[in-house]
Amino acid sequence: MQALLIIDMQMDMQHRIERGLDCVNPETAERITALAAQFRAQGKPVVHIRHRDDIPDSPVHRDAPGFPPQPCDLALDGEKVFEKQTSSGFAGTGLAEWLRAEGLTDLVVTGAVAGFCVNSTVRAGADLGFRMTVVQDAVLGFGLPDAGLSAQVIFDVTLAHLAADFASLVNTESLLAD
Repeated sequence: MQALLIIDMQMDMQHRIERGLDCVNPETAERITALAAQFRAQGKPVVHIRHRDDIPDSPVHRDAPGFPPQPCDLALDGEKVFEKQTSSGFAGTGLAEWLRAEGLTDLVVTGAVAGFCVNSTVRAGADLGFRMTVVQDAVLGFGLPDAGLSAQVIFDVTLAHLAADFASLVNTESLLAD
């Protein structure tokens, strides 16, 4: 059975976009909103993964303005929310066990950030035997200016690696047409 996985679509991501950081897919939130509505209408689970840092000045500390979910990532009653403190949504969260208990084998992945938590979660999920699909236009990517790498370069290389061995790539339009 299939589930939608929304990774780290917290206010910190919106704050980064508003600050003008080099970004790929700034309209990710709108696409996730549409995908979540379709999954819910089809009776398919929507699963939320949120990043939490215990360092007090972190933008994703529980008390920081960057921690709350964006509207596209608000969990409805009964939807599962996992908090992680590492890059992978599977590390130390119980996600894999819960998915297996629910009979969920196919994960449609959206969220943030392509080169970090999306990448780690997709690779880990594939290694654990889940069928991974990345909605490439519903994933945020940011640049690494200190390394001289644009958001687009990092995004393209990351998704190429994922497509080569870990996941199928689709776009929002094709999923909404199903």
